[in-house]
Amino acid sequence: MEYAVHFADKSVFFVKEAPCGEMFVFVPAETGAISRDKIVNFLETNNRVAVVTPDPDAAFARFAADFTVVEAAGGVAVNDCGERLMIRRNGRWDLPKGHVEAGEPTEVCAVREVLEETGVETEVAAPLCATWHAYWFPKTARWELKRTHWFLLRAAGSASPTPQTEEGIEQVVWCSPEAFAAHAAGSFPTIRRVAEALSEFIIQNS
Repeated sequence: MEYAVHFADKSVFFVKEAPCGEMFVFVPAETGAISRDKIVNFLETNNRVAVVTPDPDAAFARFAADFTVVEAAGGVAVNDCGERLMIRRNGRWDLPKGHVEAGEPTEVCAVREVLEETGVETEVAAPLCATWHAYWFPKTARWELKRTHWFLLRAAGSASPTPQTEEGIEQVVWCSPEAFAAHAAGSFPTIRRVAEALSEFIIQNS
């Protein structure tokens, strides 16, 4: 299995062969050479790093060992008009998501987080993808590696969206498919991946 881990707008890929496109390629002599600090150092001067190894699973596991892994869930809510729900936070377009509570299924978490952050009731229609996001969290003074499980959600009601302002959400809007694609294109790599997964799902089920 191959992996993509995003540090805000920068990305590291654990792959067997270097992907196409401009990026720094690191071929470790051994799995133990793949540490969080080494990757972070590469990302200081490169936006995209490929760790090329015969065993991406082992390389990723070594890298992940330097983090506290946390689970999250979120989704793309779609209404009867085919519009997609998006939030705007810290000046960028995003999708509702949040941490999974103890014992909570990821599907339940996704529905709960969408309701809390947007006021829109939904139900899960299908899984879309999972993404990895790495960051330093000052509140706990630790590096965290977040795996977010993404779902396609169907809006279950007609309530107007309401932003959860205490979470820093500035806007919640229903977007046309074209607007959704444009907003996602200018957002974080994780959101672009979710938009790609949604497009793939629609094509496969059309």
